[in-house]
Amino acid sequence: MDADEQTRALQQVDMDNIRIVRLQFTDLRGQLKGVSIPVSQCEKAFRNGIWFDGSSIEGCARIDETDLLLVPDPATYTIIPWSNKDMREARFICDVREYSGKAFAMDPRSVLKKVLEAAHGRDFTFFTGPEMEFWLFKSSSGQAKARFHDKGGYFDLCPADNGVDIRREIILALEKMGYLVEASHHEVAKGQHEISFRYGPALSTADRIATFRHVARTIALKYGVIASFIPKPEPGMNGNAMHVHASLYRNEKNVFFDPDAPDEISDIALAFIGGLLAHAKGLCRIANPTINSYKRLTPGYEAPCTVSWSTADRSSLVRIPAARGDATRIELRNPDGMGNPYLLLAGILAAGMDGIRKGLRPPECSRGNRNGLSRSQKNRFRADGLPTSLANAQECLLADQLLCDTLGEDVVDVLTRIAETECNAFSTEVHPWEIHRYFQAA
Repeated sequence: MDADEQTRALQQVDMDNIRIVRLQFTDLRGQLKGVSIPVSQCEKAFRNGIWFDGSSIEGCARIDETDLLLVPDPATYTIIPWSNKDMREARFICDVREYSGKAFAMDPRSVLKKVLEAAHGRDFTFFTGPEMEFWLFKSSSGQAKARFHDKGGYFDLCPADNGVDIRREIILALEKMGYLVEASHHEVAKGQHEISFRYGPALSTADRIATFRHVARTIALKYGVIASFIPKPEPGMNGNAMHVHASLYRNEKNVFFDPDAPDEISDIALAFIGGLLAHAKGLCRIANPTINSYKRLTPGYEAPCTVSWSTADRSSLVRIPAARGDATRIELRNPDGMGNPYLLLAGILAAGMDGIRKGLRPPECSRGNRNGLSRSQKNRFRADGLPTSLANAQECLLADQLLCDTLGEDVVDVLTRIAETECNAFSTEVHPWEIHRYFQAA
């Protein structure tokens, strides 16, 4: 850790009259966790870390790895905007380390940092920007029910859009925390909303995704509403995504742009796309981490179902938005907001860099709707189907050696256990659909 950065952070804490410091991190599921310390312990946290029992957090550590340390990253300092003025609070995102000082192998943030360092070794900087979609549900005694907060549609205004005040307060909170919010609007489905913030270095993006979910849920609760990132709460409607925009820079130049190439898309960008498509099935386990995720990846709702790319079609897995120059980027459209952002961005970068190393080329670019292709057309474009279930996606991850090496054996083992537990629990549950379908059947 840079001593000067540490000193500046401590000075800022003092200048801002902070009384309580929250140290935050995510488990492998992507859930934000944390511990609060008095400001008097902040210097100790930087110097020695703060102890916690890793085995008590699911998807964090095994029973023989109980003693772990939280070490705050000074670059993530921000005041918590809703904290009491008389008891002002701030937060730091932390790295998880062993007592030896070594990065903990099952720390998602460390997984991403390792992949970023490998890319930096080739002079690449990875920039990303997410489109954060979420639902607002009416609540009853603090419990979410499938009752949407409004019946608005795409870009609707009040009174159809009842969430405008909640979105406004979320945006104001994010801006106080240093976010550059680009847009906010009602999405296609009832009760569905989107807030997009400016792209940035991938590590900062992952930190901000984890923080965004916490901010959205906290602000919504003030209004007696539940903010949720479930992909598909109801059939027959558009699902909830977290489209990820990404580009590579070298020497402050966007290397995805080539003014002399067809469609002004560089060979590096095409190789990156080739890598994403080659590892798309295994990447689904990280991008779409729940059983419900695969209810969204169905035809007819602008969600990708095939391993495909396009410069226009929003049903493709990878899309190239129209902007060129510094804004040239790829958009990966299958991720949803339920997963771990650090593992997701690590997987995206590792897959893309593998494509660059191997000089992969994607198949022919389709200009039409992939979900409507005939079998012969799919063969022409080599449009394999994405996994259709969590169990299938887990199998694809285990078959993808690059992604397994990227995540590490310990992380893959935990993801496997989580998937098996979820699938087993789901397979023995009796669902309302079954009662409706079979209750009076002969």
